[in-house]
Amino acid sequence: MSTRCTIVQIYLIQSNFNVCACSLLQVLECYIISVDFFLLPLLSAVWIMLPAYLPNPVAALFGGGTPIDLGRNFSDGKRVFGDGKTIRGLCMGILAGIGIGLVQIWITGSYGLDYLPRHTYLSITLLATGALLGDLCKSFFKRRFGKERGTKWPFADQYDLVAGALILLLVVDPSWIYANMTLPAFIIILILTPVLHRIVNIIGYYIGVKEVPW
Repeated sequence: MSTRCTIVQIYLIQSNFNVCACSLLQVLECYIISVDFFLLPLLSAVWIMLPAYLPNPVAALFGGGTPIDLGRNFSDGKRVFGDGKTIRGLCMGILAGIGIGLVQIWITGSYGLDYLPRHTYLSITLLATGALLGDLCKSFFKRRFGKERGTKWPFADQYDLVAGALILLLVVDPSWIYANMTLPAFIIILILTPVLHRIVNIIGYYIGVKEVPW
């Protein structure tokens, strides 16, 4: 009788162990899937766009001085860009984007982070420049539609830098974007950009850099 009980106990222990092992494997499998299908695309999206995300807030922070349009009006009698777009802000923003890109290139080269997109000197320059060119294009059309500085313009306010950066990359260095941009990463960029835009603008508003929190 005791031998039979012992066999039953061993069987139950083994069964519980198998169940625990299967549960652990399922957890690990879910973790691996989440890394492959969410975390890596998220990291890739942020890594790709850092040189494009940084120029705009830096341009707002260190802007001021001579406007890019030199105070001139377009043929419709309205300002070309407006006082908010300055030469100093443009230069500082582009330099900041290139600067963070150089840091990224150094990090991936020094630590062998092969799972992240490989930036080049050209890619970071195009991303930083394109982001602010997209912002300038938005300002140009904003003036044409009679929208004053600081007026909300949904979608254009959020995606101007993305459009400018990625279009410039596609025109000048399409091979880089085809090699590094995946569909999941692109979707995450579209979701993440408005969130970051809102957060940065709220911070800028409360520290006195922006006139409105949007």
